[in-house]
Amino acid sequence: MIKAITFDLDDTLWDIWPVVERAEQLLHNWLGARYPRIPERFTPLALRQLGDEIALLYPEIAHDRTRLRKEALQLAAARSGYAKFDVEAAFTVFYVARNAVEIFGEVRPVLERLAQRYTLASLSNGNADIRLVGLDDVFSFSINAIEAGAAKPESPMFALACQRLGARPEQIVHVGDDPVHDVRGAADAGFRTVWLNRAGRDWPGGRRADAEIGDLAELEAILAVWEGFFT
Repeated sequence: MIKAITFDLDDTLWDIWPVVERAEQLLHNWLGARYPRIPERFTPLALRQLGDEIALLYPEIAHDRTRLRKEALQLAAARSGYAKFDVEAAFTVFYVARNAVEIFGEVRPVLERLAQRYTLASLSNGNADIRLVGLDDVFSFSINAIEAGAAKPESPMFALACQRLGARPEQIVHVGDDPVHDVRGAADAGFRTVWLNRAGRDWPGGRRADAEIGDLAELEAILAVWEGFFT
């Protein structure tokens, strides 16, 4: 009955915020060497907040974190008095560092075992690149909010996953850390859901996941139980 498993990436397979903060600092240093008026005026956090400002002004691009980051850099450059600014080079500095993640220890062995039985894919609101991360050998494909045109918990990403997997929603299990984006979004789409709760948080309310695990290694036992119901 279970044909495929989809996974969130950030904060599910690795801890993202230390990585983002490091990437933002590296970008800030890069800007200081080439466009010093920008870091003199904007801290790394202030540069990130420009993206939030743009998302409020242009909600139609709020799901596109790459575009928001680039637009924020362009705005910072303009406000700092730079008529010419190499936004692509600046973003590349951030993007390479943003993908220099440290995958949780149990993740790769579990994914390699699961890939022998199921089709695996990733569904992310972020702009991680599974090739740069080094997981493109276990995932058949990756979909992010930019490609889907909307972020989780909205339905387009889940619908696109069904299409690419050639599977019905009830044949897919989605695993993620966010109760709204992952659990509610996938459940509304008809997927079976697993909440990956590494920090031991209390459930915030609303429809619960079909299963809860503390790390990815526990997923295999959950799947074995579910598969047992259909053998």
